Amino acid sequence: MTATPAPTASQRGFEPQRIIVTGADSGIGRATAVALAGSGRQVAVTWHQDQDGAEGTAEEIRATGATAHVRQLDLSDPAQGTHVVDELTETMGGVDTLVMSSGTGSATRLLDLECEKWREVLSVDLDGAFCCLQAASRHMVEAGTGGRIVAITSVHEHAPRVGAGPYCAAKGGLGLLVKVAALELAEYGITVNAVAPGEIATPMTGQEDESVLQNKDRPGIPVARPGDAREIAATVAFLCGPDAGYVNGASWAVDGGMLTMGPMAGSHLSSHDWRRV
Repeated sequence: MTATPAPTASQRGFEPQRIIVTGADSGIGRATAVALAGSGRQVAVTWHQDQDGAEGTAEEIRATGATAHVRQLDLSDPAQGTHVVDELTETMGGVDTLVMSSGTGSATRLLDLECEKWREVLSVDLDGAFCCLQAASRHMVEAGTGGRIVAITSVHEHAPRVGAGPYCAAKGGLGLLVKVAALELAEYGITVNAVAPGEIATPMTGQEDESVLQNKDRPGIPVARPGDAREIAATVAFLCGPDAGYVNGASWAVDGGMLTMGPMAGSHLSSHDWRRV
Protein backbone atom coordinates (compact mmCIF):
# COMPACT_ATOMS: atom_id res chain seq x y z
CA MET A 1 0.00 0.00 0.00
CA THR A 2 1.11 3.57 -0.56
CA ALA A 3 0.55 6.47 1.81
CA THR A 4 1.91 9.88 2.59
CA PRO A 5 4.58 9.77 5.29
CA ALA A 6 3.55 11.39 8.58
CA PRO A 7 5.55 14.38 9.83
CA THR A 8 8.19 13.46 12.41
CA ALA A 9 6.54 15.87 14.86
CA SER A 10 3.78 13.28 15.29
CA GLN A 11 6.26 11.14 17.22
CA ARG A 12 7.46 13.87 19.56
CA GLY A 13 4.03 14.90 20.79
CA PHE A 14 2.39 11.50 20.67
CA GLU A 15 -0.13 10.44 23.33
CA PRO A 16 -1.85 7.04 23.15
CA GLN A 17 -5.60 7.50 22.81
CA ARG A 18 -7.05 4.47 21.00
CA ILE A 19 -5.24 1.43 22.28
CA ILE A 20 -5.41 -2.32 21.65
CA VAL A 21 -3.76 -4.75 24.09
CA THR A 22 -3.97 -8.43 23.20
CA GLY A 23 -3.90 -11.10 25.89
CA ALA A 24 -5.05 -8.67 28.56
CA ASP A 25 -7.11 -11.00 30.76
CA SER A 26 -4.21 -11.45 33.20
CA GLY A 27 -0.53 -10.90 33.81
CA ILE A 28 1.51 -8.52 31.69
CA GLY A 29 -1.32 -7.76 29.27
CA ARG A 30 -3.69 -6.81 32.06
CA ALA A 31 -1.13 -4.62 33.83
CA THR A 32 -0.26 -2.92 30.54
CA ALA A 33 -3.86 -2.19 29.61
CA VAL A 34 -4.44 -0.54 32.99
CA ALA A 35 -1.16 1.39 32.78
CA LEU A 36 -2.16 2.82 29.38
CA ALA A 37 -5.68 3.73 30.47
CA GLY A 38 -6.65 7.26 31.41
CA SER A 39 -9.41 9.81 31.19
CA GLY A 40 -10.75 10.16 27.67
CA ARG A 41 -8.82 7.22 26.26
CA GLN A 42 -10.22 4.05 24.71
CA VAL A 43 -8.56 0.75 25.59
CA ALA A 44 -9.52 -2.47 23.82
CA VAL A 45 -8.49 -5.76 25.44
CA THR A 46 -8.64 -9.30 24.13
CA TRP A 47 -8.89 -12.65 25.85
CA HIS A 48 -8.55 -16.25 24.74
CA GLN A 49 -10.02 -18.43 27.51
CA ASP A 50 -10.55 -16.19 30.57
CA GLN A 51 -13.47 -13.88 29.82
CA ASP A 52 -13.97 -13.10 33.51
CA GLY A 53 -10.35 -12.00 33.73
CA ALA A 54 -10.79 -9.70 30.75
CA GLU A 55 -13.93 -8.19 32.24
CA GLY A 56 -11.96 -7.56 35.43
CA THR A 57 -9.34 -5.74 33.37
CA ALA A 58 -12.10 -3.69 31.76
CA GLU A 59 -13.40 -2.67 35.19
CA GLU A 60 -9.95 -1.40 36.15
CA ILE A 61 -9.70 0.49 32.87
CA ARG A 62 -13.07 2.18 33.39
CA ALA A 63 -12.04 3.19 36.91
CA THR A 64 -9.40 5.46 35.33
CA GLY A 65 -12.01 7.30 33.27
CA ALA A 66 -11.23 5.43 30.06
CA THR A 67 -13.63 3.51 27.82
CA ALA A 68 -13.03 -0.26 27.68
CA HIS A 69 -13.79 -2.68 24.86
CA VAL A 70 -13.51 -6.46 25.32
CA ARG A 71 -13.19 -9.04 22.55
CA GLN A 72 -12.29 -12.73 22.32
CA LEU A 73 -9.23 -13.55 20.22
CA ASP A 74 -7.82 -17.00 19.51
CA LEU A 75 -4.54 -16.60 17.63
CA SER A 76 -4.21 -20.32 16.99
CA ASP A 77 -6.15 -19.05 13.96
CA PRO A 78 -3.81 -16.13 13.14
CA ALA A 79 -6.28 -14.52 10.73
CA GLN A 80 -8.46 -13.72 13.73
CA GLY A 81 -5.82 -11.14 14.62
CA THR A 82 -6.57 -9.22 11.45
CA HIS A 83 -10.34 -9.42 11.88
CA VAL A 84 -10.38 -8.42 15.55
CA VAL A 85 -7.96 -5.51 15.08
CA ASP A 86 -10.01 -4.27 12.12
CA GLU A 87 -13.27 -4.52 14.08
CA LEU A 88 -11.87 -2.80 17.16
CA THR A 89 -10.40 -0.03 15.02
CA GLU A 90 -13.81 0.60 13.52
CA THR A 91 -15.43 0.56 16.97
CA MET A 92 -12.95 3.06 18.42
CA GLY A 93 -12.82 5.26 15.33
CA GLY A 94 -9.14 4.43 14.80
CA VAL A 95 -6.11 2.90 16.47
CA ASP A 96 -2.83 4.57 17.38
CA THR A 97 -1.30 2.09 19.85
CA LEU A 98 -0.94 -1.69 19.71
CA VAL A 99 0.59 -3.87 22.42
CA MET A 100 0.88 -7.55 21.53
CA SER A 101 0.88 -9.57 24.75
CA SER A 102 -0.84 -12.78 23.66
CA GLY A 103 1.38 -15.81 23.93
CA THR A 104 1.75 -19.49 24.67
CA GLY A 105 4.65 -21.88 25.12
CA SER A 106 5.79 -25.46 25.55
CA ALA A 107 7.82 -27.58 27.94
CA THR A 108 8.93 -30.47 25.73
CA ARG A 109 12.35 -31.36 24.38
CA LEU A 110 12.69 -31.28 20.60
CA LEU A 111 12.99 -35.07 20.22
CA ASP A 112 9.59 -35.52 21.86
CA LEU A 113 7.85 -32.50 20.40
CA GLU A 114 4.77 -33.07 18.24
CA CYS A 115 4.57 -30.99 15.09
CA GLU A 116 1.06 -29.92 16.09
CA LYS A 117 2.42 -28.31 19.26
CA TRP A 118 5.21 -26.64 17.29
CA ARG A 119 2.64 -25.13 14.92
CA GLU A 120 0.35 -24.04 17.77
CA VAL A 121 3.07 -22.03 19.48
CA LEU A 122 4.33 -20.50 16.23
CA SER A 123 0.77 -19.64 15.18
CA VAL A 124 -0.02 -17.76 18.39
CA ASP A 125 3.35 -16.18 19.18
CA LEU A 126 4.55 -15.28 15.68
CA ASP A 127 1.92 -15.69 12.95
CA GLY A 128 -0.82 -14.13 15.07
CA ALA A 129 1.45 -11.28 16.12
CA PHE A 130 2.25 -10.58 12.47
CA CYS A 131 -1.44 -10.42 11.57
CA CYS A 132 -2.19 -8.02 14.45
CA LEU A 133 0.82 -5.84 13.65
CA GLN A 134 0.04 -5.68 9.94
CA ALA A 135 -3.62 -4.81 10.47
CA ALA A 136 -2.95 -2.11 13.06
CA SER A 137 -0.08 -0.54 11.12
CA ARG A 138 -2.21 -0.33 7.98
CA HIS A 139 -4.80 1.67 9.89
CA MET A 140 -2.12 3.89 11.45
CA VAL A 141 -0.52 4.59 8.07
CA GLU A 142 -3.89 5.41 6.53
CA ALA A 143 -4.72 7.81 9.38
CA GLY A 144 -1.37 9.57 8.90
CA THR A 145 -0.94 10.61 12.53
CA GLY A 146 1.77 8.18 13.66
CA GLY A 147 1.54 5.48 16.28
CA ARG A 148 3.21 3.09 18.68
CA ILE A 149 3.56 -0.69 18.44
CA VAL A 150 5.13 -2.81 21.19
CA ALA A 151 5.59 -6.59 21.13
CA ILE A 152 6.02 -8.51 24.36
CA THR A 153 8.72 -11.02 23.50
CA SER A 154 10.87 -12.66 26.19
CA VAL A 155 14.46 -13.00 27.32
CA HIS A 156 14.18 -16.09 25.12
CA GLU A 157 14.08 -13.75 22.15
CA HIS A 158 17.80 -13.49 22.96
CA ALA A 159 18.74 -16.70 24.79
CA PRO A 160 17.69 -20.34 24.38
CA ARG A 161 16.06 -22.61 26.93
CA VAL A 162 15.84 -26.39 26.99
CA GLY A 163 12.29 -27.57 26.35
CA ALA A 164 11.20 -24.27 24.77
CA GLY A 165 12.17 -24.77 21.13
CA PRO A 166 9.02 -23.39 19.49
CA TYR A 167 8.72 -20.57 22.03
CA CYS A 168 12.33 -19.47 21.49
CA ALA A 169 11.95 -19.73 17.71
CA ALA A 170 8.75 -17.68 17.77
CA LYS A 171 10.06 -15.00 20.12
CA GLY A 172 13.32 -14.75 18.21
CA GLY A 173 11.38 -14.38 14.98
CA LEU A 174 9.08 -11.79 16.54
CA GLY A 175 12.10 -9.81 17.69
CA LEU A 176 13.40 -9.58 14.12
CA LEU A 177 9.92 -8.84 12.78
CA VAL A 178 9.85 -5.87 15.17
CA LYS A 179 13.12 -4.60 13.70
CA VAL A 180 11.89 -4.92 10.11
CA ALA A 181 8.65 -3.15 10.99
CA ALA A 182 10.62 -0.41 12.75
CA LEU A 183 12.55 0.23 9.54
CA GLU A 184 9.52 0.18 7.28
CA LEU A 185 7.08 2.17 9.42
CA ALA A 186 9.32 4.93 10.81
CA GLU A 187 8.65 7.24 7.86
CA TYR A 188 4.97 7.24 8.86
CA GLY A 189 5.69 8.37 12.41
CA ILE A 190 5.16 4.85 13.80
CA THR A 191 7.71 3.35 16.18
CA VAL A 192 7.96 -0.39 16.78
CA ASN A 193 9.77 -1.90 19.76
CA ALA A 194 9.92 -5.06 21.85
CA VAL A 195 9.95 -5.61 25.60
CA ALA A 196 11.67 -8.84 26.62
CA PRO A 197 10.62 -9.90 30.14
CA GLY A 198 12.48 -12.38 32.29
CA GLU A 199 10.67 -14.44 34.92
CA ILE A 200 7.53 -12.49 35.82
CA ALA A 201 5.09 -13.58 38.52
CA THR A 202 2.04 -14.26 36.36
CA PRO A 203 -0.22 -17.25 35.66
CA MET A 204 1.88 -18.07 32.57
CA THR A 205 4.85 -18.86 34.85
CA GLY A 206 2.68 -20.81 37.29
CA GLN A 207 2.39 -17.92 39.74
CA GLU A 208 -0.28 -15.42 40.66
CA ASP A 209 -0.56 -11.74 39.80
CA GLU A 210 0.89 -10.42 43.03
CA SER A 211 3.56 -8.19 44.44
CA VAL A 212 6.89 -9.99 44.30
CA LEU A 213 9.14 -7.32 45.73
CA GLN A 214 9.90 -9.54 48.70
CA ASN A 215 9.68 -13.14 49.95
CA LYS A 216 10.58 -14.79 46.60
CA ASP A 217 14.23 -15.74 46.36
CA ARG A 218 15.83 -16.30 42.94
CA PRO A 219 19.59 -16.91 43.35
CA GLY A 220 20.18 -17.01 39.59
CA ILE A 221 18.81 -13.50 39.02
CA PRO A 222 21.01 -10.58 40.12
CA VAL A 223 18.11 -8.75 41.82
CA ALA A 224 17.22 -12.12 43.42
CA ARG A 225 13.48 -12.11 42.72
CA PRO A 226 11.02 -12.54 39.86
CA GLY A 227 9.53 -9.47 38.25
CA ASP A 228 6.14 -7.89 38.78
CA ALA A 229 3.82 -7.49 35.78
CA ARG A 230 3.46 -3.80 36.61
CA GLU A 231 7.21 -3.35 36.11
CA ILE A 232 6.85 -4.60 32.55
CA ALA A 233 3.79 -2.42 32.04
CA ALA A 234 5.71 0.67 33.13
CA THR A 235 8.33 0.04 30.44
CA VAL A 236 5.65 -0.52 27.80
CA ALA A 237 3.87 2.67 28.86
CA PHE A 238 7.08 4.63 28.39
CA LEU A 239 7.59 3.19 24.90
CA CYS A 240 4.01 4.11 24.02
CA GLY A 241 4.31 7.65 25.37
CA PRO A 242 5.49 11.07 24.21
CA ASP A 243 9.06 10.73 25.49
CA ALA A 244 9.90 7.61 23.45
CA GLY A 245 9.68 9.06 19.96
CA TYR A 246 13.36 8.35 19.29
CA VAL A 247 13.24 4.74 20.52
CA ASN A 248 12.69 2.51 17.51
CA GLY A 249 13.58 -1.08 16.66
CA ALA A 250 14.85 -1.77 20.17
CA SER A 251 14.35 -4.76 22.45
CA TRP A 252 14.24 -3.79 26.12
CA ALA A 253 15.18 -6.65 28.44
CA VAL A 254 13.33 -6.23 31.73
CA ASP A 255 14.71 -9.24 33.54
CA GLY A 256 16.42 -8.22 36.77
CA GLY A 257 19.78 -8.71 35.06
CA MET A 258 19.14 -12.32 34.06
CA LEU A 259 20.65 -12.01 30.58
CA THR A 260 23.76 -10.29 31.88
CA MET A 261 24.62 -13.39 33.92
CA GLY A 262 25.90 -15.07 30.74
CA PRO A 263 28.77 -17.46 31.61
CA MET A 264 28.20 -16.71 35.30
CA ALA A 265 25.07 -18.83 35.02
CA GLY A 266 26.85 -21.50 33.00
CA SER A 267 30.37 -22.29 34.17
CA HIS A 268 29.40 -22.01 37.83
CA LEU A 269 26.49 -24.46 37.76
CA SER A 270 27.10 -27.51 39.94
CA SER A 271 24.53 -29.92 38.45
CA HIS A 272 22.92 -30.94 35.18
CA ASP A 273 19.43 -29.94 36.31
CA TRP A 274 19.30 -27.31 33.57
CA ARG A 275 19.07 -30.16 31.04
CA ARG A 276 15.61 -31.07 32.32
CA VAL A 277 12.31 -29.35 31.60
